[in-house]
Amino acid sequence: MSKAFTRESDAAEAVSPLPVGARNYMTPGGFARLSGELEHLVHKERPELVVTVAWAAGNGDRSENGDYIYGKKRLREIDRRIRYLIKRLDASEVVDPAAPRDEGQAGQVFFGATVTICNARGEARTVAIVGVDEIDTARGYISWVSPMARALLKAREGETVTLRTPGGVEDIDILAVRYESLAT
Repeated sequence: MSKAFTRESDAAEAVSPLPVGARNYMTPGGFARLSGELEHLVHKERPELVVTVAWAAGNGDRSENGDYIYGKKRLREIDRRIRYLIKRLDASEVVDPAAPRDEGQAGQVFFGATVTICNARGEARTVAIVGVDEIDTARGYISWVSPMARALLKAREGETVTLRTPGGVEDIDILAVRYESLAT
């Protein structure tokens, strides 16, 4: 069967799925980063590639023209990413972690919180709870649907929560909860 009649799935959707019916929460920094990527693809990278493909198409035989074949493949990849970004941005709900909170919510963990935790071995770590499109474990950004974030959500500073992972069960102490704008 020709590839023209098959539907290619978005590989990125498999990496960052949302629970069915859940909103696509995102911080302002994450929204700006995805919007910037979309802007770059639509207004810079894609138009430059279209010019290259048009030039390569004018060179004659397209079956052995590497610039044309690679260019068309790259255009499909860019178009797929553009569709994905538009879909994710349209479904997003931007939540600013630095926005004022009610008095009763002080010290409680919600989306956008930066939480300092400590495990039973005394190892402290700071994580920020962000949207599924903003995950960056090197910076300590974890998704709000991850097991750790789910254990932390709605807990308060000073409490101990139980984290259930494939490696076993672990108790985690919440040392500090703060809300601040996250770097993009």
